[in-house]
Amino acid sequence: MSLRITRERLQRFRKLDRREQGAFLRAAALLAALQISLYFVGFRRTYQTLQKVPRSHAMASPQTEDISLLVNTTVRMVRAAARYGIGWSTCLEESLILWFLLQRQGIPAQLRIGARKLDKEFEAHAWVECGGAAINDPEELHRHYAAFDGTLPVGLTETQ
Repeated sequence: MSLRITRERLQRFRKLDRREQGAFLRAAALLAALQISLYFVGFRRTYQTLQKVPRSHAMASPQTEDISLLVNTTVRMVRAAARYGIGWSTCLEESLILWFLLQRQGIPAQLRIGARKLDKEFEAHAWVECGGAAINDPEELHRHYAAFDGTLPVGLTETQ
């Protein structure tokens, strides 16, 4: 793992406004913590833990006109943190962090996971939806996967 910081990237970071800088730093720190959690305790327990974190009271009900800006900023900063942070991240890790950060801001979002079989290989993909639209999958890759219906199970144990 290496932190990919260059002078150009540092200058780009400095040009971000405070809200964007904060979103980037939160996403980068959370991605690193999430990767550790997924490795040691697995998806189900990590997901359950993220669900239990209370929403921020300051951002519990953003105004309608602010939601689009918050969503776009959060998507951009999570993508940047995944690209320039420590190591590399999967679509599941990026989507979990995006879903978590949106939930914390009071924005209803759904973590979606889908699967497909391609050339005898099983593949899975994760993305986040707001209002029924995928927000972190601009190439609509998710359309090639059969999404699991409903919400993800949280009452199951790792051995089930």
